[in-house]
Amino acid sequence: MEKLDKIATKKISKRYRALGTVIDLTIYGTTDEQLLDDGFRLIKYYEDIFTVNREQSELMMVNDAAGISAVQVSDPVYQLTKIAVGKSQEHFGFNAAIGPLVKLWHIGFSDARLPQQSEIDEYLKLISPDEIILNDEEFSIFLPKKGMEIDLGGIAKGYIADRVQDLWRAHGISSGMINLGGNLILMGEAPHQKNRKWRVGIRNPLNNNGISIAQILTRESSVVTSGIAERHMEVDGKSYHHIIDPETGYPHNNQIASVTVLSKRSIDGEIETTRLFFANQPIENWLENHPDVYGAIFISRDKKIKVVGIPQSQVYIADSSFEFE
Repeated sequence: MEKLDKIATKKISKRYRALGTVIDLTIYGTTDEQLLDDGFRLIKYYEDIFTVNREQSELMMVNDAAGISAVQVSDPVYQLTKIAVGKSQEHFGFNAAIGPLVKLWHIGFSDARLPQQSEIDEYLKLISPDEIILNDEEFSIFLPKKGMEIDLGGIAKGYIADRVQDLWRAHGISSGMINLGGNLILMGEAPHQKNRKWRVGIRNPLNNNGISIAQILTRESSVVTSGIAERHMEVDGKSYHHIIDPETGYPHNNQIASVTVLSKRSIDGEIETTRLFFANQPIENWLENHPDVYGAIFISRDKKIKVVGIPQSQVYIADSSFEFE
């Protein structure tokens, strides 16, 4: 115990900005800040090739060539696109081709607006993941219709967080935190806690004040939350959140305010929060079918908290206006 406590005093942490959010990186057991900076450089590298928020990136080359030709890309872009397209073709709500509809609404940006039904109908024709053509031999991607786009925003943060963890592990780091703004990886034990478990806050999903309404006590894991408060807009007294349903073209309408998934890999957390959000409820045999996922926490719009796969004793309610279901 004394040895662990001594290691816990060796802690380095830095804050950066990338991926459109604040990045917090923390490592225990070392004072080598180069490892933090190397992690951030890796984040920036992946952002540069995955982003669709700039005019130039590997993914933008694919989108710009929609309806014209296939585009060869690097291994990371191809492999992540292949994962994203495969999951999109399961049609449970996740859709890597939904970019045109997201940009039509543009919720969370100054030019956000409520589109006309005729516009939505036209854009729905451009978001079918079943039409995307992948060539494993050439590492090429082809979008057959002009106006189609691939957007890996719903999966890229998880992939990137996992790669930073791989980098640190390769350098012998066993304990740390990777926070990519909504995607959190907790590596190893928590040296600063007597029970060596991590304590993670879940923010209020009904507003954007950043205050935690509950806390989870957990072992090493990835923690990913998806909710309606992240980005939304008000039109004629009605609130529209940013999670667009690829079946209707409108924000998905349900009673869930947020879903938090604990898993071994962050990329799985990204995918499964979307699956559960669109399912509107816990899925039968979900944990049995996903052995690397540890559990989930649902928070409803009427302030009910439902815990799946995690002992309820490890979830602490910090806001008395919320209660367990």
